[in-house]
Amino acid sequence: MSANGSSETRFRSEVNSTCCHKELSVTASVISMTVGICSNGAALLILLKSYRRLRIKSRAFFLLFASSLVVTELLGHLVNGSLVLYVYHFQRKWETFDPHGVVCSIFGACMVFYGLSPLFLSSAMAVERFIGVTKPIFHSTVLSSRLIRRLLGLTWLLAALVALLPVLLQRPYEVHSSRSWCFFHMEQPKDWLDVLLPLVFSVLGLMALLLSIVCNTLASGALLLGRLRSKQRCRGTSYHVEMICQLLAIMLVSCVCWGPLLVNVIILSVGVKGESTCFRLLTLIRMATWNQILDPWVYILLRKAVLRKIFMLFHNCCDSKLHSFHHWQRSLLGSSVETSCHHGQIPPPETTIKSIT
Repeated sequence: MSANGSSETRFRSEVNSTCCHKELSVTASVISMTVGICSNGAALLILLKSYRRLRIKSRAFFLLFASSLVVTELLGHLVNGSLVLYVYHFQRKWETFDPHGVVCSIFGACMVFYGLSPLFLSSAMAVERFIGVTKPIFHSTVLSSRLIRRLLGLTWLLAALVALLPVLLQRPYEVHSSRSWCFFHMEQPKDWLDVLLPLVFSVLGLMALLLSIVCNTLASGALLLGRLRSKQRCRGTSYHVEMICQLLAIMLVSCVCWGPLLVNVIILSVGVKGESTCFRLLTLIRMATWNQILDPWVYILLRKAVLRKIFMLFHNCCDSKLHSFHHWQRSLLGSSVETSCHHGQIPPPETTIKSIT
């Protein structure tokens, strides 16, 4: 591919998307970047504090995964946010500051890497928790810190491989219609490789979401059945409940934020395009960035102490409502007895005495 041809491919979306080019602002990106960095920084401090004072092996593995996830999302906000600010600094004139497509390739690879890595890490956390809940002996004897670190490295390596595929196969990332970000080439694919690359990205992301859903559902069901079968509270299950609650929340956030984008990438890559593709893709990308903003709040809000307070508040609220219901029942019963007495079913004592006299 010639340099002029690749340049035309990267910048051709400028001609047919002037409406999308004019109406964008950097404000949303700055707010997202700032909130994401602050949220992930606070969550990382909480996780590191918990990791230092914990002595339970399975919980330490979970915190290692969670800390890696938060660090990845923090770097994602920092790197991608800096690239967005760099693009806006030059008024999104890619042909001026990036004539050879180097920045676009880095931007697209970072978008893919920091998008897939949290999904892969979340699914790995779900698998680890599923094994810890359903096969505790296997978890304590077979899984080691070295194996967990290798698994972390493999998740990052897989995400990096997918991110570098377009560069390795000489199918560079292209500037999309809004001219504020780079992604796979999906408009008018030339051959099967242009269709395959976004499909690999979306299918792997959806498989990671599906694996998280299955493992979290099975682990939650096994934990609930175990708690119901044992009459006494099992020692050490409270941290299992905390971790499962956090994983379920992460899974829900990932499905809501990433699901629409992954599905739409599949739809666009196979050639089904609508009129508002520009705004739709940009909106879905911004939805996906909220995954990295909301994830750290799961660790901030769904901690054991916070969950205990929420449970106590809910318990007190239910007790007060139950007490009010019993009080209402007693008052209703008393009024019904009094009404029946006035209707002559049980004559009052004063009326009986008067009739005798």
